[in-house]
Amino acid sequence: MCLEPAPPPPTRLTRRGVLAGAAALAGAAAVLSTASPAAARQKDQAHGTTPNGDLVIEGGTLLDPATGEVTEDAVVLIRSGKVDRAGPRRKVAVPAGLPRLSAEGHWVLPGLVDAHIHLSTVAEAREAVTKGATSARSGSTTFYQDIAVRDLASRLPSQAPRLRAAGLFVTPDMGDSVLADPDLAPLVGLKDGVRTAEALRRVVEVNVVRGADVIKTRVNERAGLPDQDPLTQVYSYEQLAEVVRAARRRGKGVLCHSYSEQGCHDAVRAGVRSLEHGVFVQERTLHEMRSRGTYFTPTLTAIAGLAESADPVLAERGRTYLPVLMDAVRAAHETGVPLAAGTDSSGGEVTPVGREIELMHAAGLSPLDAIRTATVNAARLLGVSGLVGRLAPGCAGDVLVVDSDPLSDLSALSRPVGVVRAGRIC
Repeated sequence: MCLEPAPPPPTRLTRRGVLAGAAALAGAAAVLSTASPAAARQKDQAHGTTPNGDLVIEGGTLLDPATGEVTEDAVVLIRSGKVDRAGPRRKVAVPAGLPRLSAEGHWVLPGLVDAHIHLSTVAEAREAVTKGATSARSGSTTFYQDIAVRDLASRLPSQAPRLRAAGLFVTPDMGDSVLADPDLAPLVGLKDGVRTAEALRRVVEVNVVRGADVIKTRVNERAGLPDQDPLTQVYSYEQLAEVVRAARRRGKGVLCHSYSEQGCHDAVRAGVRSLEHGVFVQERTLHEMRSRGTYFTPTLTAIAGLAESADPVLAERGRTYLPVLMDAVRAAHETGVPLAAGTDSSGGEVTPVGREIELMHAAGLSPLDAIRTATVNAARLLGVSGLVGRLAPGCAGDVLVVDSDPLSDLSALSRPVGVVRAGRIC
């Protein structure tokens, strides 16, 4: 069966239609339907914030991940959801009448970024925020739910992280995801699945037309399924390069699920923006990543979670893979490969991205460098530097308040005592 090489017309299924359907699946429609202006004002008043995102956070110890600078008795002034000023209390003039959040005895730092997470429901999105991930990059969803969650995040910031959505997974067997879009229906009849250049381009183009910010593909099978071999390569270098070319034509980067060294090497040479998981990545590929500026998102928490599985195959896989991956993370850091924190949370279980930071440190990064993987590094990967990852003037008013010094106790990042998203207390 053949596919026409031209991209599908967007008129058959509008982006608005995709958002409506995906919102219903994610549960966003119900949240948005009840979010009347009066209800929003009532909620803001209950939290002591304003509808337009004005807030003063005062008295805490402020950490700037970019510089490592620590400021005691600090003030962060947020106006209209963005940082207006931040610094020592004695130097920051605060207008009267603004709502205030006391951070006395606590540490204050920018909201964290989970660079690989699967958010398919409103409940998952809300939990990610309350656990500290105020920004995120999707690792794909089954029926475009992440695109709807991104829309929710822009309208009700306290309900979801600001999100870079990946839409549907570009994978040989798309399963029921082909039912998400009439323009993907022809893929059902392909004998070998989504492997031809035309089929690969089709999935990329449909994703972009429906609103995806990034493209997610794979080079290896999954580690989380006992009947699959994560070292088996499912796409060749040429196929990966086709995905990357199709994405770049539309101004999109590609994140690639990977495990084997050869698979990692092919993905990096093909031009992916970031390598996900990458357990068996080796020195030659790490040097290639450094020269290309390719990011590494190892998802240590996901691999560690395999070791706790009730399935003996998965448990053994996790125990075997985790030390190998931690060595790879340390080697990547020493080589100069940029690292980004991602939990690979999915299926209703949201792991705090703070746990990924702890494992980055356990792999050999300093506490500050580990924090950077979920702040300034991840912000650069997502293309939101200058907005996310710091609490400097002009940055998003996304704030994490923790009960102890995270440079001495990284576990504090997994149990925030306060989260602020765009100037609104979550």
